[in-house]
Amino acid sequence: MYLRRSSRPCRPRTAVTLLAAALLLVSACSSGGPASSADNPVEAALAALPQATPSTLAPYYGQKLSWRTCGVPGFQCATMKVPLDYARPAAGDVRLAVARKKAIGKGKPLGSLLVNPGGPGGSAIGYLQQYAGIGYPAQVRARYDMVAVDPRGVARSEPVECLDGRQMDTYTETDSTPDDRQETSQLVAAYKRFAEGCGAHSSQLLRHVSTVEAARDMDVLRAALGDAKLTYVGASYGTFLGSTYAGLFPERVGRLVLDGAMDPSLSARRLNLDQTAGFETAFQSFAKDCVRHADCPLGGKGTTPAQVGRNLSAFFKKVDAHPVPTGDADGRKLDESLATTGVIAAMYDEGAWEQLREALTSAMKERDGAGLLVLSDSYYERGADGRYSNMMFANAAVNCLDLPPAFSGPDQVEKALPEFEKASPVFGSGLAWASLNCAYWPVKPTGAPHRIEAKGAAPIVVVGTTRDPATPYRWAQSLSRQLSSARLLTYQGDGHTAYGRGSRCIDSTIDAYLLHGTPPTRGKRCS
Repeated sequence: MYLRRSSRPCRPRTAVTLLAAALLLVSACSSGGPASSADNPVEAALAALPQATPSTLAPYYGQKLSWRTCGVPGFQCATMKVPLDYARPAAGDVRLAVARKKAIGKGKPLGSLLVNPGGPGGSAIGYLQQYAGIGYPAQVRARYDMVAVDPRGVARSEPVECLDGRQMDTYTETDSTPDDRQETSQLVAAYKRFAEGCGAHSSQLLRHVSTVEAARDMDVLRAALGDAKLTYVGASYGTFLGSTYAGLFPERVGRLVLDGAMDPSLSARRLNLDQTAGFETAFQSFAKDCVRHADCPLGGKGTTPAQVGRNLSAFFKKVDAHPVPTGDADGRKLDESLATTGVIAAMYDEGAWEQLREALTSAMKERDGAGLLVLSDSYYERGADGRYSNMMFANAAVNCLDLPPAFSGPDQVEKALPEFEKASPVFGSGLAWASLNCAYWPVKPTGAPHRIEAKGAAPIVVVGTTRDPATPYRWAQSLSRQLSSARLLTYQGDGHTAYGRGSRCIDSTIDAYLLHGTPPTRGKRCS
């Protein structure tokens, strides 16, 4: 479904990882072509929960967090309990990891600011300690306790486990653009092994890692922190988590920033198709920039983006037939799947375009795939020791629970290929096949497409970037129309998410909202 995060703002993770990702591709722009009724926005709206806390949940809401040092100077950690199943609190608990950095500046304290970098599956604690707790504007960090919780099933919070490092290497190298029945069978088998691994290692937890449950966990944390309302900055998938919170607890909404917004009213298939078009939009921008540089390996000055795309596709076909050496200690070569993931990883941030040019040059002209393998490994969060974080496992677990699968089998994918390839001649085929993974998931989905209105909530800031590859701008437009109190803030530019990426206009507008509660003027646009 989406997204993925980075050490700065995050990125949604979805089928984007090609093999490992999951359900929602997230991107920008519509793809054209006829849409089925399942792709159309639904009329059902997320219902708010009763304002009174049920007595069965009182022990969770009344818990006190015991803070301790946790290895990173300036940060404290704690453990919080939440019910595994909110419908049956007596069925057992999930232990969630929480971290904070206390406000240390002058001025009236503003309480806690919860952050989430997206994914689903991104570690919010890692994001807090590596970026938000030290990189957010000083005046924000001075007034707020910066707080993060790893959602259930993620990183430090009883992580979902599926495959070991060797098995994941095999999985990520599986051909994600099958050329015949044999390769299709191999791809389906890879999805099934992944799903079976998750079911074997995390069978009970897999049924309770939905976004709705994670949003309810955030309300327990709000109470444990002593805040009457939730102040929150969520990026990418974190916007879905934040808007879900607003829909469930509108009266407890404080200052919410939803950056790189997702549209909860769309089906998995439509989300993946939209994201496919979004990556094409980002690639077009990269292509135009690439040919301006003398070191562009995909074409020289005057080469059209369409030709740049054809040149890249030709490279992918070449490494599909003849993988390129990488010098990897584990003997991995750069095949089509890893090369495509490496290129996609660079689409999230225009700051990575130079690195991508260099990596492509090495692979195409020097038969050295190390640079693209580095980009791919960063996307999958594979360490030098061959171990993977649980990002991809949690990503699939959440996505496959939140929405019914985009496709039920290979035949449906094959019928949809023309539409996906129209949305993106370069990435369409791979992203269509990546949308198949939830078809074999061991747990049935509990969610469905819905609108989120959050009637009665305080003003919520929804941020959209016009050429965002992972969360299309029109998703931000749609979410801002659904939320009854939303203010849409537009960034006219490239890359995934906008806050903290260099736009003074965006940053100052969001800072004013967080510090003073002043939402942006209607229709505000920044560059």
